[in-house]
Amino acid sequence: MQTERFYQQRLDEWVEESRKEAYKGRVAEYIPGLAAAPQHALGIALWGTDGQFFQSGDTDLHFTMQSISKVFSLLLALMDSGEKAVFQKVGMEPTGDDFNSILKLELVDPGKPFNPFINAGAIVIASLIHGEGPDEKSERLLQFIRHLAHDNRLDYNEAVYESERETAHRNRSIAYYLKDNGVLEDDVEETLEVYFRQCSIVVNCKQLAHMALVLASDGVDPVTKQQVIPRRYIQIAKSFMVTCGMYNASGEFAIEVGLPAKSGVSGGILSVVPGKWGIGIIGPALNSKGNSVAGVQLLRCLSKDWDWSIF
Repeated sequence: MQTERFYQQRLDEWVEESRKEAYKGRVAEYIPGLAAAPQHALGIALWGTDGQFFQSGDTDLHFTMQSISKVFSLLLALMDSGEKAVFQKVGMEPTGDDFNSILKLELVDPGKPFNPFINAGAIVIASLIHGEGPDEKSERLLQFIRHLAHDNRLDYNEAVYESERETAHRNRSIAYYLKDNGVLEDDVEETLEVYFRQCSIVVNCKQLAHMALVLASDGVDPVTKQQVIPRRYIQIAKSFMVTCGMYNASGEFAIEVGLPAKSGVSGGILSVVPGKWGIGIIGPALNSKGNSVAGVQLLRCLSKDWDWSIF
């Protein structure tokens, strides 16, 4: 009990200290559905593999998964299509370019996306999820995420979905380029429908942390104790989280925090302390790399204070 009180006190202190960093960032405005998020919000939830749970700050704030969903679309595509088929279509390397860049597709033959976490790669991954058309594919992914979160209430934010679809000129350009190169075999608009839907799934910190806990547990559901995702695929996902999960700040994040993580432009961060903790964070104010300013600072403090780095 004394240890739990200590952890909670330290967590509360770091949240309030890190919240001060939010003024350095800006809420994403290029997707109209995200522009109204509260800039100075910050919340964190921690689920432990031993059953412990801690939370602090604005943990009831709901937000869309955005690029965090790419972790789970990758896992489902691997389970549906297999490792060989997935990596025939996407690579395994960081790019050094912006997440929505088209540059490498033009420079590298045969135009295969460098990894599943850039937009080009995630669009291809969406096409590798099994289902008869975009509705069935999207429903399968939503049910997969609901299962991992242990919450059947998870659903889409229709306003964010519509704004994503209406402003996605660059993503359409990427998708049509992939189609022209033969990397994307499915219909462009149907594939983009799946991609926009997955980005608009709404979660809070507690749900996100529970999903992260499955990753921390090597694919074992902490409630049912069943292996719901093959351990090999969890290894693949966590490797991409380390090398590509924080956009162009992934190397810096690996040095300063040292944890597998995936961020989204809504300000969410999913992170994992392997074998110990699943972490969900929300902090809508973003830095120039597209990551939550206060959220990254919070993870930096906690990793140092509690010696979390995997390196």
